Amino acid sequence: MSVSYNILIVDDVSENIKVAISILKNDAYNFSYALNGKEALEVLKTKRFDLVLLDIMMPGIDGFKVCKIIKNTPAIQDTPVIFVTAKVDIESIEEGFKLGAVDYVTKPFHARELKSRVINHLELYRAKKQLKKHNISLNEKLKSSDKQHFSEIELAQKEIIYVLSELMESRSIETANHVNRVASVSQLLATLDGRLSEDELKIIFLAAPLHDIGKVLIDDSVLHKAGSLTEEEFAIMKEHSFYAHKILSKSQTKLIKAASIIAHEHHENWDGSGYPRGLKEEEIHIYGRIVAIADVVDALTHKRVYKEAWSMEQVKVFMAENSGVKFEPALVDIFLSNIDEFEKIMELEV
Repeated sequence: MSVSYNILIVDDVSENIKVAISILKNDAYNFSYALNGKEALEVLKTKRFDLVLLDIMMPGIDGFKVCKIIKNTPAIQDTPVIFVTAKVDIESIEEGFKLGAVDYVTKPFHARELKSRVINHLELYRAKKQLKKHNISLNEKLKSSDKQHFSEIELAQKEIIYVLSELMESRSIETANHVNRVASVSQLLATLDGRLSEDELKIIFLAAPLHDIGKVLIDDSVLHKAGSLTEEEFAIMKEHSFYAHKILSKSQTKLIKAASIIAHEHHENWDGSGYPRGLKEEEIHIYGRIVAIADVVDALTHKRVYKEAWSMEQVKVFMAENSGVKFEPALVDIFLSNIDEFEKIMELEV
């Protein structure tokens, strides 16, 4: 495919324009011209050029001012400018380059010189445009590749969480689908509360299933005990939050870091009486405050070897009594005001 170039010649002497066109005559060149700076700027508003041959000494707006305007106009600032001038003093040449010109040619023209400099800068400009286009295309491909890469990482994280959750339930005495219900209750409670962003709502749903992952490191004799735990056994059981945090906190991903926070803080109490650090109120991350309610509600409404399932009426009384004690009052109010929706989740076994 043949390449064509648009060239603008600006000179207040029409004979100079004719001479330049005669020398540069080429089927690949499309010429436009202007007889002064003002006219040149008007032409540049309506058409894009691959090169501007610009005289310096013109009445009104001289070549220096035209070049300065070109280089300060984003849409055309990359257009190469060659000064064509009878001024050959070093100050004029320096000023031209300082304003952004790529070259200069003296008048009267030397045909071979003019042809060579014009074709060199046209080809250089074309190469720059192709490189810029290539870079844009490459950047888009890299962005697409990065997006796919991060999607794959996110999927891998979700799969890891799923596997770990299954591992936890396989060792736990808790009912099937406990972690799934905790995730759903946490997301619903967080949504109704309204303090978390859309991204955070997804994160808490995906991270909540790992709230008790530390229990895989608790001895079976304690984890599976049917009766009440002794003080020593309870101390051992409480270590599960520390174990989970120690493992998960090493990750730098938002999802696993959120799981670490939840595992570490969902047994903290609003009044500071919880464990492992005795945090209270706003010191407890909102993820921990939300999952604390989801975990307890699910545990109360489902049978365990050490207790029968509670009715939702019993749960309502318990939650009201522990508002401001174990749980954040605002979250308890939301739970109680929307208890029918939470009850539907508690009934799910799949």
